[in-house]
Amino acid sequence: MAFIDNFLNRITMYRLVLYYLVALLVAAALLGFFGVLPYSPGDLAFSTLLILATCGIANIAFARTFGASPNVESVYITALILALIITPVAPTDHAGVGFLIFASAWAMASKYIFAIGRKHLFNPAAFGVALSALLIGHSATWWAGGNLPLLPFVLLGGLLIVRKIRRADLVLSFGVAALLTAALTASGSTYSTALTQTLLHSSFFFLAFAMLTEPLTMPPTRLLRILYGTIVGFLFAPNVHLGSLYLSPELALLVGNVFVYVVSPKGRFLLMLMKKNELADGTYEFAFAPDRPFAWRPGQYLEWTLSHRFNDDRGNRRYFTIASSPAEDMVRLGVKFHEPKSSFKRALDAMKTGDTISASHLAGDFVLPKDATKKLVFIAGGIGVTPFRSMVQHLVDTKDPRAITLLYSNKTASEIAYKDVFDSAAQAIGMKTVYALTDEPSPVPGTHAGKIDGALIKREVPDYAERTFYISGPHGMVEAFKKTLRGMGVSRLRIKTDYFPGFA
Repeated sequence: MAFIDNFLNRITMYRLVLYYLVALLVAAALLGFFGVLPYSPGDLAFSTLLILATCGIANIAFARTFGASPNVESVYITALILALIITPVAPTDHAGVGFLIFASAWAMASKYIFAIGRKHLFNPAAFGVALSALLIGHSATWWAGGNLPLLPFVLLGGLLIVRKIRRADLVLSFGVAALLTAALTASGSTYSTALTQTLLHSSFFFLAFAMLTEPLTMPPTRLLRILYGTIVGFLFAPNVHLGSLYLSPELALLVGNVFVYVVSPKGRFLLMLMKKNELADGTYEFAFAPDRPFAWRPGQYLEWTLSHRFNDDRGNRRYFTIASSPAEDMVRLGVKFHEPKSSFKRALDAMKTGDTISASHLAGDFVLPKDATKKLVFIAGGIGVTPFRSMVQHLVDTKDPRAITLLYSNKTASEIAYKDVFDSAAQAIGMKTVYALTDEPSPVPGTHAGKIDGALIKREVPDYAERTFYISGPHGMVEAFKKTLRGMGVSRLRIKTDYFPGFA
């Protein structure tokens, strides 16, 4: 399990999905070669290459037309999804070839034509096959999801994706709604038959793992994610229909995309770098001016995209918490640089004043409680302090004193970031901060020598049993503190952790 977590922490969500899709295609080709699947490896290779080429050319053309920066990784993911839901065709099947080209081109077109504020509205692959069914009468068979021999591969990779992005609530709500609706609307068959057909011979798992979890068409909060999954799951059931129109998996997903648009922050933002300064050893703050005003809740995050050459395995996207208070003029980003730097962080580090970066998908539930009387404890490790900087500065800006103790752990005093903000909050709103240093050779005045543990929590927060704990930092640290707090008798309901897709 540790090996899996280490692997998942080193790879972005997008790259994991890309590897997942490639693995499914390779598995399908091998099964086809041995006659387990009724698809020729040659036809599968031809169809996949044709889709990849069409998507690539179409994406370049539309990106130039609309003046947008193309994202190659996203193109590959959409193309491979199409290859796994449209039945492979032979080069001599002219109608099938036309279907592949039409669906691929329109999948790319949807990212630009049906985009609001530079953010696409629909899942591209779902849009491409839905429009094909409507206009040229060719439908996707979702063959990869409906073939039993491929199911183990679909499940194994899909579960890794869910573990990586921590969106089990979304997948479970979809699954429960889809299976319950399929059973209740079963016509001419038993409940068990309806459930078996849905689980083993439909696109159920592939849709849930590979498409429902797309970050850019996912709602920003947990409750909305559950509603999104429930809507798509209900419409996914095979016997759900509107008059004579029976909904397909792609139509169910597109309806869910509309719901997401209605309830989510709109658009993509272009941010210009105004200044950069060193906060602590290896930690820098980037201050950006957005191209238009937008609102966020302290503690929320954005998906940041920085186009650069020679992307490494982690790609050109990252999720970073907004470190600034909504009352501040600039959008602040605190980043820790480790050696060797990823290609993304090298490009970020090389940015000059006036350079731009794009951001979208504002989301996150790691925010202050609306009840200002709740007593809180913030536990931060390293650069995991950024959401607390946003929250604390917001409380100072709004003159909102709350019972808060911050326990902030670093290796050395030189690694402490935003100390000025937290120290000033002691005077402004009465917040208490304990700086814990684990690797200092000698005691540093005003700090705790050693790690944050149960004994320190009990000493510094005597009323810890009455408090709600917020934990932010590396995944291993977060999990360790959850275990420590549970051992101290703190209820799971009073432990909130910071997590977003593509963490680490």
